[in-house]
Amino acid sequence: MARIDPLIRMMAAQAGDELVIVAGEAPRLSQRGSPLRFFLPPMSDAIVRGLVESVVDQRTWDAFQRGEPVTAAYRGQDLGLFAVQANHQGGRTELVVRRVPESPPEPQVPPPVADPPVALQAPTPVVLADLEGLLMQALERGASDVHLATGEAPVLRVDGRLLAVPGNGDALVAALLTPTRRAAVEADGAHDFALELPGRARFRANVYQHAGGEAAALRVLTRAAPTLKQLDFSFDLEPLTRLPHGLVIVCGPTGSGKTTTLAALIRQVLETRGGALITLEDPIEYTFDAPRGALVRQRQIGVHAPDFVAGLRDALREDPDILLVGEMRDRTSIELALTAAETGHLVFTTLHTRSAAAAIDRILDAYPAERHAQLRQQIADAVRGIVSQRLLPRARGDGRVPAVEVLRSTTGVQALIRDGRTSGLASALQGGGADGMIPLERSLADLVRRGQVTRAVAEAAANDVNALAEYLR
Repeated sequence: MARIDPLIRMMAAQAGDELVIVAGEAPRLSQRGSPLRFFLPPMSDAIVRGLVESVVDQRTWDAFQRGEPVTAAYRGQDLGLFAVQANHQGGRTELVVRRVPESPPEPQVPPPVADPPVALQAPTPVVLADLEGLLMQALERGASDVHLATGEAPVLRVDGRLLAVPGNGDALVAALLTPTRRAAVEADGAHDFALELPGRARFRANVYQHAGGEAAALRVLTRAAPTLKQLDFSFDLEPLTRLPHGLVIVCGPTGSGKTTTLAALIRQVLETRGGALITLEDPIEYTFDAPRGALVRQRQIGVHAPDFVAGLRDALREDPDILLVGEMRDRTSIELALTAAETGHLVFTTLHTRSAAAAIDRILDAYPAERHAQLRQQIADAVRGIVSQRLLPRARGDGRVPAVEVLRSTTGVQALIRDGRTSGLASALQGGGADGMIPLERSLADLVRRGQVTRAVAEAAANDVNALAEYLR
């Protein structure tokens, strides 16, 4: 899916036939020359240029980078045909998108923007042939991730295990890198983006530099959010979706399924109580339906908002009931998420930590020591639940199963957080079964007893091997 597709879908939803996006100005939507209500914040020049790049071929993009006005045809998936014009207005990028009627066959030809104009051409597919074959193979094998590197064969992650497959790593990495993406990798050392295998799946991609050259990691994204039942948790997470407000954090190491769990929780909230959901994601991974009584507004960082901080600030003015923040990445995003939770919103987010107690410490570590006393009070008041999870290979070798640790907000837990005694949270977890809590080691022991994972796998995943041994006695 090109970066412009979400905007075109919004355009189609309001029956607009022309969308004008000028860097630094609010986008304008019209129908037959009459303006329509269209509430999107101004976009930076870099974002508008990225939209242009996503819908033109290489030749046209090169001409645009030389300062020439360009035109192109773009057919979005299930969206129809559009005429695209891009030019430079006073140092700012301007993008005009017009719907081209295909029936009756009298398409509206956009007026020329320069003499001579660049030839109208269909864009080069986002996914090139060799890369498409590899991604198809990844889907057929049920892979969760694809790893590429120059000078190496591709590697798939299937059920948590790495599997090398034939392929040219140099050509595959090169297929991912448009000129803008390569420039971003060279400037920052890494670059995130999304791509689509039309009609099959979407992928979250990260291309980065390392000691051996360039490499890429692609995460397979499922379109529809799963249900909690489909995730096969041995512990009931549904009570977290009934919270009226507060902050719910899902944490765990990379690849532990945090985003999938978050999506299932959000789906449960929408289906059982409705409300207005605003998401801030990088990129959008799961799509959410809006059942009766619900509104869904999904925003992608870099497309609909420049960063998490700006997006979260905007979201607080957009009348949400539920907020999904893909990740609390820095001090400002943490502070805004806590504030949103304290002001009556239900906020779901993720952190890269191995335990519930470590999530508290991770938040505190983002601030100087003199702020910790105030922040502990804020965390104690805002946090209503923390889920820490692992994905473990099944004992019979077919897929993976989740193990979870769940910390809930109680008077005792709040006191431990306020007093800075996070080491006491382990005891609170062990004795908190009646309050909807479970320590990771008990969840692991339950999986071992049921024959779902081996004891060796459980011991490798445990935070406290001795506590696991006690639960297995």
